[in-house]
This record gives sequence, C-alpha cells and structure tokens, in this order.
Amino acid sequence: MSSRSGVAGYLLYLAAVALALHGLIHFLGIGVYFEVVEMADLPYKTTLLGGAIDVGDIGIRIFAVLTAVAGIGFVASAVALVSDWRYWRLLLLAVTVFSLVLTALDWTVASMGVLANLTILAALFVQSIFTK
Repeated sequence: MSSRSGVAGYLLYLAAVALALHGLIHFLGIGVYFEVVEMADLPYKTTLLGGAIDVGDIGIRIFAVLTAVAGIGFVASAVALVSDWRYWRLLLLAVTVFSLVLTALDWTVASMGVLANLTILAALFVQSIFTK
C-alpha cells in the first residue's frame, strides 16, 4: 500500500480509521469492568468463556487492562499504516491475534469483535499476496 493518492490512498486512510475505531472500542471494557460505566450491551460480570470460568473482580479487571492494551495496539497499527512504518503488518498481525484470543474469551459480548479480527486477518492475508 505504498500509493497515497487516488482510490488506494482513500482505502488506506479508511482502513486506518477502521483500525483506530476497532481499537477505541476495546476501551469500553475498562469502563465497564472497573465499574465506572454501565452499558446494557456490555454488563459487568466476572466470567469468561460464556460463564464457564469465573475470574473474579481482580481477574476481570486484568482482562479489561489486556483488552485496553489490544486497543492501544490497534491505534498504533493505524498510525503505523498511515506513516508507512516498515513493520506495520507484523504489529497489526500480532495485535489482531492477541485481540482475537481476548474477544473469543468474552464471546458473549464480543462476538462482533471476533468477526472484526477475522476480517483483519483475512485482509492481511490477501494484502500479503498482492504485495509480493
């Protein structure tokens, strides 16, 4: 994606915005799981894997911090993509796999995140084919 003009340029910036938004959504867990914000679609709970594992209050807060780390990674990936940093693909791959694990653990409220992560992985795969 070295072209910065025309349709390719718009697509690059659109992808960066989508990555940044995906990253910002990750921060919702901090507010909810630290009991600062209440959201109907993301209720406070202390369980993962659909209720199969109870990690307790401290465990869910650690999970929320890890989710925020993934959010930071997506925002950093968006910046790396736009700035054409040499390793943006590797950063995005790592943060997407990390996010996929986290969203799979919280599937009941993060199923759309799983789909977003799978879409990013598919796009990285297709993009790698066309840049060789």
